[in-house]
Amino acid sequence: MAFVLLTLAPAFAASAPEPARPAPAAVSQQEINKAVARRVFEEIFDQGKFQVADEIYAPDFVNHGLHRDASLQEDQDAARWEKQICPDVKMTIGPMVAEGDLVSVLWTFRGTNTGSAGWLPATGAKIEVRGITVWRIVDGKIREEWTEFDMLRVARQIAGQLKWRLLGLLCVAAILLWIVGRIARRICYSFSTAKR
Repeated sequence: MAFVLLTLAPAFAASAPEPARPAPAAVSQQEINKAVARRVFEEIFDQGKFQVADEIYAPDFVNHGLHRDASLQEDQDAARWEKQICPDVKMTIGPMVAEGDLVSVLWTFRGTNTGSAGWLPATGAKIEVRGITVWRIVDGKIREEWTEFDMLRVARQIAGQLKWRLLGLLCVAAILLWIVGRIARRICYSFSTAKR
């Protein structure tokens, strides 16, 4: 009997109906929130499409800074400034984790300071900094943000790439001061000898 069952089992298995495949799962809210987060990096930072901010951010958005909160307008002004000083900015998205209405993203900012903005002249310095952002996304819009990155690292990168230029300027300034000092001494000496 066992022999008959073993012999006929493949035949029964081949004629058995194929098991029903589960329907594709609907996209989770976390995946939708991650897509919103990706748009910030890809469209606003990389492509400079600041007009999409109204689609991505809630009107009552708050960026929770270390010492003060920033409104949507202040946040977007800062993003525009970053794009102005580093027009070639490329934001690389690292690990992205979503839980509930929160999305956390580890990102890397890479760009070259070829644009001037306000007090910061174009230096040609290459900038690379890694940071982390946590967003609270409700109904497809970013309502809150917490971002951290090492600003001292950015300053070091700019200063490190400019140190020889700055050192050269310092040397030129020292030579000019020496020349002015020599001229001033001669003028003072000539006045003192003329009075005698």
